[in-house]
Amino acid sequence: MDSSKPEVVTEFPGIIRVYKDGHVERLIEAEFVPPPTHPKTGVSSKDIIIIPESNVSARLFLPKPTHPNQKLPLLVYFHGGAFCVSSPFTPKYSNYLNALVAEANVIAVSVNYRKAPEHPIPTAYEDSWAKRAATWDSFEALNQDGKAVLDRLWPFLCPANPDNNDPRVNPVSTDGPSLVGLGCRRVLVCVAEKDVLRDRGWRYYEALGRSGWMGVVEIMETDGEGHGFHLNDLDCEKAKCLIT
Repeated sequence: MDSSKPEVVTEFPGIIRVYKDGHVERLIEAEFVPPPTHPKTGVSSKDIIIIPESNVSARLFLPKPTHPNQKLPLLVYFHGGAFCVSSPFTPKYSNYLNALVAEANVIAVSVNYRKAPEHPIPTAYEDSWAKRAATWDSFEALNQDGKAVLDRLWPFLCPANPDNNDPRVNPVSTDGPSLVGLGCRRVLVCVAEKDVLRDRGWRYYEALGRSGWMGVVEIMETDGEGHGFHLNDLDCEKAKCLIT
């Protein structure tokens, strides 16, 4: 064994590697793309700092203007990446938000929350609330080992509360707050047939529907696809269906 090589203490293959000396190596979605106007859609984007003290940032997306003084809906978007990789500035999420904003004609704010393990949960949630919105974030790039990866991942992200039944990752947990107070009137839950998180999406949909919440909840399942498929090929018909 070569003692000169740094010792790895935690690794999720293809996602992230943590060394004994504290160095963190993120293995996917580390590329940065600048925020100019998109040549095809006309969507313009700009990077801003939300919280200067912690350097929490976001990327804003503005559709091509069609009418002067037009008021547009606001979409707050939280990227995937298992709370530990990726950002709004990667090609995957920047391209997706460009397509979504162009189609829906909305203003979008894509939040770059701080990530584990340097900033364990609940930091990502607190940073996201800085935009006065909440999310049940999804796990990206986890099809490879399915449930085995999920069982290891949450304790890595949230060592202070390693139980996978934590309501921040399982909104139907018996320890979580009642869903009856959910602060919106319409919810659409999107799942994919081959996604390791498919069953959790269905449980959330069913629990919300019987909770006494006064809104309308719908679910949409895409056949034959896995986790995050809509981000990987924006031109496929199933991805377009989710956007429209």
